[in-house]
Amino acid sequence: MTYLLALDQGTSSSRSIVFDGHGQVVALAQQELPQIYPQPGWVEHDPMVIWQGQLATAREALAKAGLAARDIKALGITNQRETTVVWERKTGRPIHHAIVWQDRRGEPLCVQLREQGHAGLIQSTTGLLIDSYFSATKLTWLLDNVPGARDRARRGELAFGTVDSWLLWQLTEGAVHTTDVSNASRTMLFNVHTNQWDDRLLQLFDIPIALMPSVLPSSAQYGQTRPSLLGDAIVIGGVAGDQQSALFGQACFREGMAKNTYGTGCFMLMHTGTRFQTSANGLLTTSAAQIGAQTEYAIEGSVFVGGAVVQWLRDGLHAIKGSSEVQALAQSVPDTGGVMVVPAFTGLGAPYWKPDARGTITGLTRGTTLAHIARAALESIAYQSAALLLAMSRDAVAAGGAPVSELRVDGGACVNDLLMQFQADLLGIPVVRPAVTETTALGAAYLAGLAAGVFRGTDELSALWRAERRFEPAVGPQDAADRMAAWEHAVRQATAS
Repeated sequence: MTYLLALDQGTSSSRSIVFDGHGQVVALAQQELPQIYPQPGWVEHDPMVIWQGQLATAREALAKAGLAARDIKALGITNQRETTVVWERKTGRPIHHAIVWQDRRGEPLCVQLREQGHAGLIQSTTGLLIDSYFSATKLTWLLDNVPGARDRARRGELAFGTVDSWLLWQLTEGAVHTTDVSNASRTMLFNVHTNQWDDRLLQLFDIPIALMPSVLPSSAQYGQTRPSLLGDAIVIGGVAGDQQSALFGQACFREGMAKNTYGTGCFMLMHTGTRFQTSANGLLTTSAAQIGAQTEYAIEGSVFVGGAVVQWLRDGLHAIKGSSEVQALAQSVPDTGGVMVVPAFTGLGAPYWKPDARGTITGLTRGTTLAHIARAALESIAYQSAALLLAMSRDAVAAGGAPVSELRVDGGACVNDLLMQFQADLLGIPVVRPAVTETTALGAAYLAGLAAGVFRGTDELSALWRAERRFEPAVGPQDAADRMAAWEHAVRQATAS
């Protein structure tokens, strides 16, 4: 039997999963990752805790599987994207906590860049909108605020990386300073047309090229783990940012295929093949995971509050005691009774981009119960995701392509049958839940397996993908359109000044 090991380093936890050669989970280990909040709007992680936790879960997963490192054909890494680490090349010690993707301290620089007219250059080169979400402003802040950092960077004493690069450095004890195209594309410093760091952007942010990792395809020979770490050397063959890895794990390899991850927020990606396309609907263009030299792209949009609205029902309204209870409560009424919940707790993301929007509940009557509100809150996840997919389909049609024909789903909330059926009804296309929902880690394992010769190509991976359930639309197009019109009306009320 062939085995692959995936390291899945996320925002709230570090996980390791052993898969067999058919993509089935053999063993899983997980550790929570503490969050650090130095002041409002700032979010940090301790890079050494990231590394130690990730190593511990890798050892635990191997032990649970009853395997040794020599039994693992290859190792893949997937990671929280944009989070920024700078460390000393000589010692491997970080010079500061990692600045997490959620951190907003780079916003003043973003305002300055917008005012100076750099938005067009950045979007056409990187596919991204100017935002402190991405790594560039975080890295600039570190160089400006850690004493001596910029001078040390110019002398080549420091290394920058996203979390994948940090783990690669530690796994190889400093032998490898590399990232992959999908993670590089989230830095706001990477030219996604040439797959190289962009000199104009490095100059704009005053970032020395000596800091930067080399860039490889997502499936490549990255090196080997040091034997002392896991008991033997393991080939590292795959690296991808978490959302691109999930797209790969869902076997969305062709133009027009799309997946949605239902987590705390929702992340939707649509593969656009080899075509770079700037969205006319407020979405991002990003590099998809690549298995060779050919550039491949995806359109991406995110919902800020997805599964978090269920947490709000539990912790804010005390409508439920546990998240698993929401489906039963929502199904205790036949519909929402006209209630709409717009969970704009932190503004609205794509395709609206209304940072000042605030959460609203509309359509309340004397007959409204907690069950109606719970059902409306659950449906809000589907409404927001539908708005994203409809925007993606408009972009696809404008570029001469076809609208999305099915949506593959993963993430914690995809187990909710009521939500998935409502999603299919709104979209008018099948919503498909896979048999293996650990798609983020599975994507990293597949990328590593391709590099190690376990799989011959993506056709073989497509054949391994299995649906656990298909949710077919149960309402007509006019009904779906009427529901979306009611949602858009509620959004306008949430964004009214």
